[in-house]
Amino acid sequence: FCLPREHWKQITYIFYCVSVLASFRGTVQHGLPLEIGDTGIFPCTYIHLKNAHIKNKGQFETVIPTEDSVITEMTSTLRDWGAMWKRLYVKNDGDLFHRLWHVMNEILDLRRQVLVGHLTNDRMKDVKQHITARLDWGNEQLSLDLVPRREFSMVDPDEISVTELFKLMEHRHRKKETPVPASTHHLFVHMKSLMSSNLGEELEVFFHIYDGRENRPLSERFFVRLNKNGVPKSPEKTERQCTLFVDLGSSDLRKDVYIVVHIMRIGRMGAGEKKNLCSIQYRRPFGCAVVSIADLLTADSKDDHLLKVYACTTESEWYQIHENIIRKVNSRYNLSGSNTGLAVSLQLLHGDIEQLRREYMVLFTRGVSITKKLGFSDIIMPGEMRNDLYMTLEKGEFEKGGKSVARNVEITVYVLDIEGQVMKSYVAAGSGEPGGDVYHSFVLYHNNSPRWAEQIKLPIPVDMFRGSHVRFEFRHCSTKDKGEKKLFGYSFVHLMQEDGRTLPDGTHELIIHKCEENANLQDSSCYLKLPFSKANLPGNNQAVKGTKECFWITSFLCSTKLTQNGDMLDLLKWRAHPERINDSLLKLKEIDGSEIVKFLQDTLDTLFGILDESSQRYGLKVFDCLVHIINLLQDSKFHHFKPVMDTYIESHFAGALSYRDLIKVLKWYVDRIIDAEHQDHIQQVLNATEYIFKYIIQSRRLFALATGGQSEEEFRCCVHELFMSIRFFLSQENKITSPITQTQAVFLRTFPAVYGELLKIFTVREVAGFVRETLGSLPATARAECPLEAVKLHCIAKTVESQLYTNTESRCILLPVVLRLLQAHMQEQRDLVMCARILTSMLSLVRKYDSTEPVVSEEVDLIVDSLLVVLMRTILEITNRPQAAGTNMRLQFQDITNQIVHRTTVTTITKCQNNHTYNYKHTGEFVACLLALLRQMSDKHYQQLLQAFTSKDDLRDFLLQIFTVFRILIRPEMFLKDWTVMRLVTNNVIITTVLYLSDPLRKNFLNDKFDYKVWDSYFYLSVIFINQPCLQLESFSPSKKKRVLEKYGDMRVMMGCEIFSMWQNLGEHKLNFIPAMIGPFLEVTLVPQPDLRNVMIPIFHDMMDWEQRRSGNFKQVEAKLIDKLDGLMSEGKGDETYRELFNSIIPLFGPYPSLLKKIERETWRESGVSLIATVTRLMERLLDYRDCVKLGEVDGKKIGCTVSLLNFYKTELNKEEMYIRYIHKLYELHLKAQNYTEASYTLLLYDELLEWSERPLREFLNYPMQSEWQRKEYLHLTIVQNFDRGKCWENGIILCRELADQYESYYDYRNLSKMRMMEASLYEKIMDQQRLEPEFFRVGFYGKKFPFFLRNKEFVCRGHDYERLEAFQQRMLNEFPHAIAMQHVNQPDQTIYQAEAQYLQIYAVSPIPESQDVLQRDGVADNIKSFYKVNHIWRFRYDRPFHKGTKDKENEFKSLWVERTSLTLVQSLPGISRWFEVEKRELVEVSPLENAIEVIENKNLQLRMLIAQCQSRQMQNINPLTMCLNGVIDAAVNGGLARYQEAFFVKDYIVNHPEDGEKIGRLRELMFEQAHILEYGLAIHEKFVPQDMRPLHKKLVDQFHVMKSSLGIQEFPAYVRASPVHFTNGSPRSSCRNSVPNIISPDGARVVARRSPLTYPAVNRYSSSSLSSQASNEVSNITGQSESSDEVFNMQPSPSTSSLSSNHSASPNVTSSAPSSTRGSPQLQDKHKHSRENSCLSSRERPVSAIYPNPLDPAQVNTHGQINRQMIDACLSMCLYTNVVRPTFSSWSLDSVKEVNNTQFSDTVGKLLCPPVPPSSLPPFTPSPTECQSAGLVSNSPVLSGSYSSGISSMSRCSVSEASGTEATTGDHSAHQGPTMPNSVSSGSDELIRRENKTPPPYSVYERTNPRRPVPLPHSLSIPPSVDPPALPPKPHQQRTSSMKLVPASDPRRADGVPHVPRPRPLPRKVSQL
Repeated sequence: FCLPREHWKQITYIFYCVSVLASFRGTVQHGLPLEIGDTGIFPCTYIHLKNAHIKNKGQFETVIPTEDSVITEMTSTLRDWGAMWKRLYVKNDGDLFHRLWHVMNEILDLRRQVLVGHLTNDRMKDVKQHITARLDWGNEQLSLDLVPRREFSMVDPDEISVTELFKLMEHRHRKKETPVPASTHHLFVHMKSLMSSNLGEELEVFFHIYDGRENRPLSERFFVRLNKNGVPKSPEKTERQCTLFVDLGSSDLRKDVYIVVHIMRIGRMGAGEKKNLCSIQYRRPFGCAVVSIADLLTADSKDDHLLKVYACTTESEWYQIHENIIRKVNSRYNLSGSNTGLAVSLQLLHGDIEQLRREYMVLFTRGVSITKKLGFSDIIMPGEMRNDLYMTLEKGEFEKGGKSVARNVEITVYVLDIEGQVMKSYVAAGSGEPGGDVYHSFVLYHNNSPRWAEQIKLPIPVDMFRGSHVRFEFRHCSTKDKGEKKLFGYSFVHLMQEDGRTLPDGTHELIIHKCEENANLQDSSCYLKLPFSKANLPGNNQAVKGTKECFWITSFLCSTKLTQNGDMLDLLKWRAHPERINDSLLKLKEIDGSEIVKFLQDTLDTLFGILDESSQRYGLKVFDCLVHIINLLQDSKFHHFKPVMDTYIESHFAGALSYRDLIKVLKWYVDRIIDAEHQDHIQQVLNATEYIFKYIIQSRRLFALATGGQSEEEFRCCVHELFMSIRFFLSQENKITSPITQTQAVFLRTFPAVYGELLKIFTVREVAGFVRETLGSLPATARAECPLEAVKLHCIAKTVESQLYTNTESRCILLPVVLRLLQAHMQEQRDLVMCARILTSMLSLVRKYDSTEPVVSEEVDLIVDSLLVVLMRTILEITNRPQAAGTNMRLQFQDITNQIVHRTTVTTITKCQNNHTYNYKHTGEFVACLLALLRQMSDKHYQQLLQAFTSKDDLRDFLLQIFTVFRILIRPEMFLKDWTVMRLVTNNVIITTVLYLSDPLRKNFLNDKFDYKVWDSYFYLSVIFINQPCLQLESFSPSKKKRVLEKYGDMRVMMGCEIFSMWQNLGEHKLNFIPAMIGPFLEVTLVPQPDLRNVMIPIFHDMMDWEQRRSGNFKQVEAKLIDKLDGLMSEGKGDETYRELFNSIIPLFGPYPSLLKKIERETWRESGVSLIATVTRLMERLLDYRDCVKLGEVDGKKIGCTVSLLNFYKTELNKEEMYIRYIHKLYELHLKAQNYTEASYTLLLYDELLEWSERPLREFLNYPMQSEWQRKEYLHLTIVQNFDRGKCWENGIILCRELADQYESYYDYRNLSKMRMMEASLYEKIMDQQRLEPEFFRVGFYGKKFPFFLRNKEFVCRGHDYERLEAFQQRMLNEFPHAIAMQHVNQPDQTIYQAEAQYLQIYAVSPIPESQDVLQRDGVADNIKSFYKVNHIWRFRYDRPFHKGTKDKENEFKSLWVERTSLTLVQSLPGISRWFEVEKRELVEVSPLENAIEVIENKNLQLRMLIAQCQSRQMQNINPLTMCLNGVIDAAVNGGLARYQEAFFVKDYIVNHPEDGEKIGRLRELMFEQAHILEYGLAIHEKFVPQDMRPLHKKLVDQFHVMKSSLGIQEFPAYVRASPVHFTNGSPRSSCRNSVPNIISPDGARVVARRSPLTYPAVNRYSSSSLSSQASNEVSNITGQSESSDEVFNMQPSPSTSSLSSNHSASPNVTSSAPSSTRGSPQLQDKHKHSRENSCLSSRERPVSAIYPNPLDPAQVNTHGQINRQMIDACLSMCLYTNVVRPTFSSWSLDSVKEVNNTQFSDTVGKLLCPPVPPSSLPPFTPSPTECQSAGLVSNSPVLSGSYSSGISSMSRCSVSEASGTEATTGDHSAHQGPTMPNSVSSGSDELIRRENKTPPPYSVYERTNPRRPVPLPHSLSIPPSVDPPALPPKPHQQRTSSMKLVPASDPRRADGVPHVPRPRPLPRKVSQL
């Protein structure tokens, strides 16, 4: 079915392109999930368009919704909060996170209510108030900006004056910081329950507030009824259990004001009486509780209190039980019960009652009773209606009445009206319960003189007061079964007297009239004629007066309608008694003010009625009464009644003729001011001028209205005459203390209030004329100390704020007068607070009008001419007063400003100092005025201002002043931190003004008229402006940044363009700002704003070009640039983008090319490009340093970065001061990381820059001013301390000797002796204390993501104590969490180098010691050798085994080669860092034969050492020797040595390798030598082996014979019999005496000479060659194949450590085939872990406690005070304290004497070998060779699956001897004739070299031993030639002296051909300043 075409209808669909502003999850059906920023096209039916208007249409247009501004603010604020709220969660700030979440939800709910639009106006106002309060709270908590608001809406700063903006900001801050304290307070009380064990009766609880100081109640009582369970009887009626004690004044919140609670029980007379038939109940005392109201001031919110309840010891004291509790008279009360307590809730509320109704709406809605204060509150509000009469039943005196005991008296109270009827519901026991008809007092048992002190309230209406009375009936309450109450008397009292006065306040003694029970008291007329009080009895009625029975009450009336004052009644009834008018008028002043304000309207009507009828007679008195009433309303208590008088004047005043009398009397008083002796009354009259004029004007208006305007001229004439009299008395000049001066001040205070009244009749110009003439009549010259001056200014302020001044016509008349007075005060710097207030009001008015209007423009002209310069000078004066430090002003500008100010006004500073009323924080008001004035100025105003300067000096002073003022306005402390809106307005005004002033600056101060100070001030202002924190938009949130850019743009770029423009205009004058402006301009370019950088960076080319023209170089530019760059980048400025931009060749700003491009066009391009490269490299290091310093912990990266920067300053920049600063930064880092050795080397750099001279040095860093000698002494002592703490005692000895020489040269023997003792203690520590030998690791950093100082470089790192490869790898990965661990040890390719990632390659390396002579000397103790093995190391080695050619499966040793990599560092380790860069890398291949020689020789050395230790009894346990013998013999028997024979001794090998003949012979010698050593070792082993190991020893002997036979050995050659065993006899002297080492054969002490034809280094602790596990299994098959000797006894098998694929060789993150002692051993059980850890460590690894207990190091002295003996004593005491006591022969064993006996050493052998030596450096066990070596020997023994072996093994590492085979020379007899001392060079020549070259010292004490460092030894480490070196250990001293020899190029150690490294540029000697 289809319709014809003519029926078709065209349908138009409308679509909108929408950008999503808020995310939508799309979880509903057909929902489309949307994210912020998504765009799409949607049908119009799905789009809701918001109404908006567009501001600034175009590119920078702003779309502003037309919705409520509060809604807009909520939306944007919640978006900002959302992002910050998530960050709070990340920061783990849970408290603020949850609070902000609740507030955000609450704001969203309130937002919905506003959007719905169903709220009433009042409710909408409340909701907006809540919203803005929460927005402000959140902004404050999140440190966001303070939002200026007016009526809950944000204020646009452009729409209001700056002064108004400042007032809004200040008001909001003051409201936030110091809320106005409430003057009215209220106490909320909620009665909950009474807890007691002896309840059972109903209770009545009465609360009231009691003044303990005056002993009187302050409030009426709050009454709560409780049931028998102790809870309120009516729980559903909250108003009966909750009350609000209202209208408490601030004076009532003190410690001696209490909440008193009285509790009554309703029941039988006695609490313990048994129940009887009597149903009558009595009110009886139960208990009392008291709590101080001061306790509630510190309580949070509504706290629950449990009050203790006390009871009287005697009932007669009940009336004062609360006083006894307060005074703590414990004898008169006791606890009602141990578990009795009153549970109440108490809370103090503040503010007026209406405010509480809004804030606590639920409280008032639910219901709460109001408990009023006794009397009126501190402030009486008009319209308040109250008529309460309070009566207190005080006491009574009664007779027994014929009874034997006293009565039980109960009082019944009735209120009766004029007709004698009982008034219903007008007797109240207190608030909370409704009033009743009757009141029954409580009963005191058997008491004829009862004291109740019970208060009741009688709220009787005013119209029922007349004729009413109160009757008190007295009854005796019987305790018998019937329980009767018998009436025996009554009293009464009238409430109003016959003349209309009420019952007077106070105590009244009432007469008790006796009666019987059946007496008829219903007829009140029967007794009302009787007397009721003894006070008003007639004198002849003595019978009644003499009676003993009487009753006392106290009455107090609180009424707004009734009075007790008769004089007030006489005045109000003046027509009834005309003769009393005069007296009544005189007595009016004596009447209490509260009585007058109660009847204010009636009183005023009375006064004006008397004036109208008898003006001639009573006119003056009526005027005085009127003045008294007006002044009475000035009191704060009655201040709120002023509106009542205003209402009376407007609506009720009817005195049409009164104006004549009032003007006449007022003029009469004014005319007599000058002649009057007493001015007090006249001053009261003038103080009431405002209301007198109100009555005059209103009276005249009434008269004119009634008569049609008659007598107008007469009235005007009277007013003019009145003002003439006023001007006359104001014009009088008097002394400061004259009463007339005070009268003038009184009038000026009230005069501005008259303006508004005069405007009701006179024209604006007439009133302005009155004011101008009146103010102009004041004395022109007045002293500053005159109080009239301040009042005069206050009058001006009121005038400017008045309605009169807002009119344009009147302003033209008044402005000159105001400006003249204001200018005078500001020039004299007096009353600045008031001046700021006046100026603020004036400028706020000007802003409301268009400044282009002629009238307004003229006003601005007047203000600018009169006040602009004075205003700037005032700001300068205020800010130059003493204030807190922290401003960024340069001193020279302050000096300039002071000169200008001093030249323009000489007396200002003195007067400014005397004015202490204006604080620095008030500067903001003047600043706001200046900004408002500048913003109001147009082009015309600026032109007129600049043309007004007649001379160039005046213009110069003005420019300097305004630039200085602008710098002050930019200070951070000028405005509060969150006043960003105010700061942006300030900056907008500043940049606008600077743009106006740039043109006159160019025109007047360029070329021949150039003025440096003006231009300098201009540039510094611009730089400070750009660097303000409030303009750094990058730190703003996106929304805030957008708002700022839309309103102001990026003002930094605008100012930068202006700087560039002004700089281009300077021409040749640019030289005046080079190098001064380099630092400021550099700081500008560091701002991360691309456009700004593009503008400013080319200026540096200009500077370099002009400096090149002037000097031929730009050294100044370079020096300043580098100096400033360090400081600025350390402050966090600059980034990687800036570094790239600085070195970029891309064009920058417009037509200007890049900096590098411009430099390349110059003739000086080489030096320019070099400078750019240097600066770029410096920025690289500074950026790295800054990034590292941000890290929390000290780590290697931070230290390495500091070292890199330190080296850069030393070698490339030659900046000594920066170099020294970074030395100390590095020193602090090392101390923090406890790298004491590195800290010593670091501080030594500074020490070596100093000399032993008496040159004075300035204070620098933490050093005081002192001589160079003192500072060097202090440094020496500090370095020695740190060397001691780092156990680098050899280096400390050198410095001790140097210090000792200095002390000796000065004959300072005391310090010399201490230094020698310190040196001796260091020697003792070397011998006695244990030191751990660190591991060394090679680390490669590859990839572009590493810092520049690490990128694509390799380093060797010195590990921490006990740190193995896995731990080191993990530490590096923690420092570089984004790094990827490389799983191989091969060199990476270029792909890795250029990758945008981080790659780490880590493996262990072996050190190659330099000091081979010490290590090879047999007589040197192991403790000494251990130092030289791991210190001053330049070279390291890593061996990798591989097979070359075809691998022989039967004997893999034939093709087993070793790839040996040697690494040479730039500096030796240890040094100023734990790691240094690898400078040179060498690769050498070691043949299988050479590898076999190294392996066997190392094993021979190890055997010798173990045998020697056993001989010298240094070995506590023979197990290491046993295991070593077992491993070698067992491996040899099973084919170990035989494999070598098969590989190298066969004919084929000898024929094919004829060049290896000597090496083959060497291998054969070593094999025979090993066999001889084994034979000798077995002999020694037999002597010391324990009995239980004899079978093993026998097995070893048997296997040894098998081994010998397999080698074909029958008799050893002669060279072998030269004893392979060397030992130390414990005496270093013996080694020196004998040229040939002692050798002991198994048969005796036969001495033979030993010749070693070839030695190889054994530095490496690790084996470096590898075989497969199959080969390892072939050569090792016994159970002794564990990794360490202790594992034999623990029977813990260990996996092979030889395989590259070992699972234990690396951490999961890094797998490396590098040799390492960290290849793991199996985990032990917890109970074995400790012994395992100790036993598996070598002597250099095991903690000292493994041998001897190590005392704790004492605290180190680390002060930089003067160097004296205390410092030396501290060092000495530390060194001596940490020294270990020498052990005796009986104590040197680790365990006990029994342990010594178990070792079975014979006394004979012990005596033969050596004297006992404490084995302080030896371990009890020898660890596994894969873990470490035996003590004293660095043995990289070959490994057979981890066991001891003969050296033929499958090795993951190649073993080497003590000296490197490639470096050590072949030894002979001459090499062993004795210790050869190196030639020493004189210190004089060393000093000469130092003085000539002034070369900085190396980084290591032993750095100069390296042949590649031809740098002369620093004097600080040199030893004079006169000092004889000791015998042993010689090296600490010899190393120092021998290092002075420069190694020639022909030195064998320089066979590598590496040329000498050129000396770095010498540092200039500027130490005199440092």
